[in-house]
Amino acid sequence: MSTLNVSNITDGTTTVGTSYVVNGSAKAWVNFNGTGTIAIRDSINVASLVDNATGNYSVNYTSNMSADDYSVAGASDGSDTTTYMRNLEPAIIYSGSSTWKSAEAINGGTVLTVDKTGIYVTIHGDLA
Repeated sequence: MSTLNVSNITDGTTTVGTSYVVNGSAKAWVNFNGTGTIAIRDSINVASLVDNATGNYSVNYTSNMSADDYSVAGASDGSDTTTYMRNLEPAIIYSGSSTWKSAEAINGGTVLTVDKTGIYVTIHGDLA
């Protein structure tokens, strides 16, 4: 394997430092269907998904993070008109996986844990 050692990358117009690219890039992300038989649409550094229960998913990484204190962000979608709040929140964070719960509040204030057709998770941190 060859090693390329440079301090900047340019496309001829814009230049960016390689430390920004390495340190600022997502270390894992996934876009998946969380209904029925869950399925990855596209991802980087995601080995598999687990459907734990309604609206409860685990994302397993191909390459672990260095510790369990990395940054996570997630979102879910929906197309109905009765929902006034959607939430995708991390429930458990390990170096090799994270578990997410999807919930929504409907008119009247009832909060439900629900499967969603679009689940989007991004992970930032250091790889092991």
